[in-house]
Amino acid sequence: MQPTLEANQRLARISAHLHPPPPQMDVNSSTLGIGRSNCRAKGGVSGFRVAILGAAGGIGQSLSLLMKINPLVSVLHLYDVVNTPGVTADISHMDTGAVVRGFLGQPQLEDALTGMDLVIIPAGVPRKPGMTRDDLFNINAGIVKTLCEGIAKCCPRAIVNLISNPVNSTVPIAAEVFKKAGTYDPKRLLGVTMLDVVRANTFVAEVLGLDPREVDVPVVGGHAGVTILPLLSQVKPPSSFSTDEVKYLTDRIQNGGTEVVEAKAGAGSATLSMAYAAMKFADACLRGLRGDAGIVTELPFFASKVKLGRNGVEEIYPLGPLNEFERIGLEKAKKELAGSIEKGVSFIKK
Repeated sequence: MQPTLEANQRLARISAHLHPPPPQMDVNSSTLGIGRSNCRAKGGVSGFRVAILGAAGGIGQSLSLLMKINPLVSVLHLYDVVNTPGVTADISHMDTGAVVRGFLGQPQLEDALTGMDLVIIPAGVPRKPGMTRDDLFNINAGIVKTLCEGIAKCCPRAIVNLISNPVNSTVPIAAEVFKKAGTYDPKRLLGVTMLDVVRANTFVAEVLGLDPREVDVPVVGGHAGVTILPLLSQVKPPSSFSTDEVKYLTDRIQNGGTEVVEAKAGAGSATLSMAYAAMKFADACLRGLRGDAGIVTELPFFASKVKLGRNGVEEIYPLGPLNEFERIGLEKAKKELAGSIEKGVSFIKK
């Protein structure tokens, strides 16, 4: 049976979703009677254009799924150096509004980034048993540098959510790349420390016997060890903890990542909970871009509560009153964090 024009058009639409042609290719086809300009791949719903760099990794795959569900996303670009076609095909079958397109390898990085409103970066190698976040530095630092150079060129006004560890050093790396390119806007570069908040809410809720969704624990500082400082004196609903409970909760929140790495026994790090936390953070950024009022979340260089809006960070909230335990912890965090920041800055300047 001779294929109909309508069937050919459907095939062209599917192909446009899964296999975006390189820029030099002419996508118009007289045989199919359809060009890319007519394809739904331009975006099926109103919303924002989001790119995930590192979409085929442990965090990236789960995060891609969660962002495909988000009703604020109209176009979802998935980029990685391996396995992107398979992830893209899989995610694209979900019957939600966002159109998914995949990009594979360095030659397609610029296509993946052009026109994006929000870029999320989980790219890099995961932590393994016995590794510290600093052990990841030499590999992940170069990855972040390359990706941020692409962002500076192709979507300099995008909000950037940086997940790649060690966050305490990769955020300064990104900042230095953007400064060199003349595109740096501190309001638009956000390190994702939301997982520390998610963990804090969960662990404190366990101690209090509450639903974690009803608990709000401010977590400030950075995203590694002692730089993670939960402010248990400011927990909502207002709560009091014994000295032993404060020490237990602080230690568990600071070492939550190690807890998962050891439990997975070499099979990975905190990918699922990180994807969930990254989704919450990204959703807050998108709601801020939409103009929603009162969007409050966390970020580094020094993680603190911020108000998000159409231009990224609109206001940074003060830490509030600290007790003696928290003041001591803050000094430790600042000292450790300063070294991590300098490490990132030096990587670019050397």
